[in-house]
Amino acid sequence: MNIGFIGLGNMGSAIAARLLAAGHEVRVWNRSPGPARWLAEQGAEAVASAREACAAEVVFSILSDDGAVREVLLGAALPAAPGTVHVNLATISPQLSDELERRLQAEGCGYVAAPVLGRPDVAAAGKLNILAAGAAAQIERVQPLFDVIGQRTWRFGERAAQANVVKLAMNFMLAAAIESMGEAAALAGGYGIAPAELFELVSQTFFPGPVYAGYGRVIAESRFEPAGFRARLGLKDVRLALGAAEAVNTPMPFASLMRDTLLEALARGEGDKEFGAVLGCAGRRRAGR
Repeated sequence: MNIGFIGLGNMGSAIAARLLAAGHEVRVWNRSPGPARWLAEQGAEAVASAREACAAEVVFSILSDDGAVREVLLGAALPAAPGTVHVNLATISPQLSDELERRLQAEGCGYVAAPVLGRPDVAAAGKLNILAAGAAAQIERVQPLFDVIGQRTWRFGERAAQANVVKLAMNFMLAAAIESMGEAAALAGGYGIAPAELFELVSQTFFPGPVYAGYGRVIAESRFEPAGFRARLGLKDVRLALGAAEAVNTPMPFASLMRDTLLEALARGEGDKEFGAVLGCAGRRRAGR
């Protein structure tokens, strides 16, 4: 299949490489040229503009936030050729997702929102969980590509924005788990109990699985670097969740607390440090430990 790919951060590069390895023709564009050159060495076609990347049967994009999507897609890349399906993998607001869907439909194009669960190493292994929403026929058209990059596609309806809301809900629950782990570690530490001991117990009893085991190690070791997911992006996701909640009159007091904790971290210059450590270690910082 002929594929365009816009946005080559750590996640985008890993996903585009999977599509290339599966034998697809992939034309790539990124605002900084380094990742495009790396993929060109593997057989991709590096193009000079986002609009050129849109000249494909299917276009994937994974940009950092709403502002980048507006600038690159709404401001420069579109219009796309009629019949193209645009797959937006980014975590964005449901309002912007609705706007993209309307714009693409008006141009005779399909639109599928498909934010993903997983980090770059999971993407490189083709083990992402894909949260997809949009017209069923459009999802079916791109499902073979989803099968290359993910282990399962979860479908959430015909309105594309529904997938974005599910991703925000998932990210909120992840952040809330990390916040609770940090506070529990601070409590245990006040009585001389090492965080690593607490999280070994937790991950093997009440909460088995990658969240408590993986982030437990990050918190116990105060592992701020390297950042697999930066704190400023975590703050962006919490803000998006709060905005989506306000639009439907839904209070989210925990999300408000985490927003303030992450804002404080950015004020300390920790925006580019590991999200899990920044949020998870805040409890010990507040306790003077």
